[in-house]
Amino acid sequence: MSATALSAYLSSTLLLRHPHGLHEASNSLYPCQWRRKQIRKVGAVVTAKVDLKPPPYPLDALEPHMSKETLEYHWGKHHRGYVENLNKQIVETDLDERSLEDIIRISYNQGNLLPTFNNAAQIWNHEFFWESIRPSGGGKPSGELLRLLERDFGSYEAFAQEFKSAAATQFGSGWAWLAYKTSKLDVGNAVNPRPSEQDKKLVVVKSPNAVNPLVWNYYYPLLTIDVWEHAYYLDFQNRRADYISIFLEKLVSWESVSTRLERAITQLAEIETEEENKRLKAEEESDGDNDADDSRDE
Repeated sequence: MSATALSAYLSSTLLLRHPHGLHEASNSLYPCQWRRKQIRKVGAVVTAKVDLKPPPYPLDALEPHMSKETLEYHWGKHHRGYVENLNKQIVETDLDERSLEDIIRISYNQGNLLPTFNNAAQIWNHEFFWESIRPSGGGKPSGELLRLLERDFGSYEAFAQEFKSAAATQFGSGWAWLAYKTSKLDVGNAVNPRPSEQDKKLVVVKSPNAVNPLVWNYYYPLLTIDVWEHAYYLDFQNRRADYISIFLEKLVSWESVSTRLERAITQLAEIETEEENKRLKAEEESDGDNDADDSRDE
């Protein structure tokens, strides 16, 4: 894609609000992700650099469930490679000063992936993954998260089984996710009904290669597991099912998931309030126009 075509595509894309405002709201929903683009000046050109963020714990902190060797290879080689490659791809382009989320959505290009997509999405996915696990993690969640898991899956055990199945059956490379989904009809020429509390629910989904829920409508990602082979082969060889079980039993950070869920619910409530206020204002303006028409008729 030429620089001129890319510039035109960026302009048209960013005029569109992501459903529920997630396109514009993701920076507040996932503030830890987008701020790592450091602005620097090279000569007279201002550019941005995506940084390699380390996991929020020492590389040996997840042992014996995930080895230091795996972290050195997975984070130190693969994650680092995505960062270095993306910085090479975006330098002196219209993407150079965009947030990581913007780069992902723009280069997803409605499924017709642009060259920057895989590296940008894999950076986001890996940062999200590292923050989804912790030392002495695993077990069963509590509080509102547990209540919603039990409501939407029937029990925590039923959720765990569905999550394990999604991760195990993702063909080839990819990711499995727990997401908060807000159901609305995705119809461009119709007024979407306001979702009820029953429409908002937790769901398990899986995605191939670098794809993540940021490019889907109405999904707020809460938890992910990396099922690319490089995520587990040094510790588990080809025993993906064992890796998935250890992830849930010993590694997952339910505290991080609960925090993300709280942010998603708060963000959605703010967006719905904004949409309702806009609807009421439009109705008031319409009523005013009708009153004026009636006055002229008299």
